[in-house]
Amino acid sequence: MHTTGVHLRETLEYFKANVDYKGETMQKLQFENSWNKTISKQDREQIEKTFLEVMLQEDIPIQFTVLWHAVNHSGDLLVTTLVHNTTTEMVRFDDATIQYSVNNNMVAEYSFSLPTLHIAPQTSMPWTFIFPTDSITKVNMTNKGTLVIVENS
Repeated sequence: MHTTGVHLRETLEYFKANVDYKGETMQKLQFENSWNKTISKQDREQIEKTFLEVMLQEDIPIQFTVLWHAVNHSGDLLVTTLVHNTTTEMVRFDDATIQYSVNNNMVAEYSFSLPTLHIAPQTSMPWTFIFPTDSITKVNMTNKGTLVIVENS
């Protein structure tokens, strides 16, 4: 899952908000270029506010802050989250199994390979994970859930 030495594409733009993380590093919020072109002002403000309020755990290298979820017209589950890379290495998602749970009940699980998602060190980035219909075990969800990466044995 971690890939060192992969250069961040020039199409990524940095948002100039920083959060003091344990007084040692500064976590940055970054929007992928396509997000900058399409995100509504209201959604951007909600993401920025959430980023400034989030408390990251020092011992967890990749963390998620779920912003919202929805089901599209095809029945796929869309989970929009802030992905936090608290490491000093570039992170990519290559065959990463991710679970979405609501109220401690697994709702969906899927293995993601996302060649366009590169998260720079000590950076948070909004991303929407799309769980296909056949990966969803429950559909009636009223509360926000949590995302976790499932470690491969």
